Amino acid sequence: MKKCILFTLMLIGIISCSKPDNSSFKIGVIADCQYCNCNVKWDRYYKKAPQRLKEAVAILNKDSLNYTIHLGDFIDKDFKSLDSILPTWQQLKSPSYHVLGNHDFDVKDSLKEEILQQLNIKNRYYSFVEKDWRFIVLDGNDLSFHGALTQTKKQQTDSLFNLLKDKDLPYIKKWNGALSNNQLKWIQQELEIAVQQNQKVGFYCHFPIFPVDQHNIWNRAQFLSLIKPYKNVKLFFNGHNHAGAYQLVDNVHYLTFKGMVDTENTSAFAKVKFDEDTIFVQGFDREISRKLVIK
Repeated sequence: MKKCILFTLMLIGIISCSKPDNSSFKIGVIADCQYCNCNVKWDRYYKKAPQRLKEAVAILNKDSLNYTIHLGDFIDKDFKSLDSILPTWQQLKSPSYHVLGNHDFDVKDSLKEEILQQLNIKNRYYSFVEKDWRFIVLDGNDLSFHGALTQTKKQQTDSLFNLLKDKDLPYIKKWNGALSNNQLKWIQQELEIAVQQNQKVGFYCHFPIFPVDQHNIWNRAQFLSLIKPYKNVKLFFNGHNHAGAYQLVDNVHYLTFKGMVDTENTSAFAKVKFDEDTIFVQGFDREISRKLVIK
């Protein structure tokens, strides 16, 4: 009888230990596919992007991913570039999301709104929930010389750039951009909802916040002041700086993913697994594998 009870207790222990973590999920991440039918420039092999994307999609499709996200600059320029890569992206088995990059707007002005439709972006900044996470997708082109599409936004872009251009900041470059005041107000509303619903927060953007270099969003200081009181903010994933980067600041993981388009013979993309207190980045090719502890 004692042996039977002991066996039962052991079996219960094994079953309880093998229960899946309901908070766990896995995603795919790609940055700067940046295709165009262009010659090599800055070690960017634009014509190789379609094949690299095809290979990445094949690998990502072998896993059960909750979603896949591209962190901006899906194309380098020319609206017709989408014809060479969008069909491959649409073969993803997982749900998919896009972040807007500066090069995504390097098309004729009359086609810029059409880019959003082609990428299935209904709102330029938006959020979605996965398990106990709220992911906030930012539009770093909201105020910019390439992505500001209304006269009001263009005027706000000029005002902000002129205000900052003499402050000796390395990232006040015309290829970067900023978050509008309306977007910042919306971000705060999203953060409040996350607090109320006991959700961890992750940001996706094309432009980085850390480390400080020539790629950052113009009003990064304003963004950092906004998120500082919210201890549920855990990560900020972005592209734009094709070399990649990482910095941990105030328990927030700022990770820049390497550009897929770069180098002659290597690609870059990742699978990212979210566990209760850890994020595991499984890097492919040039992308670095990492273990990010959530505190």
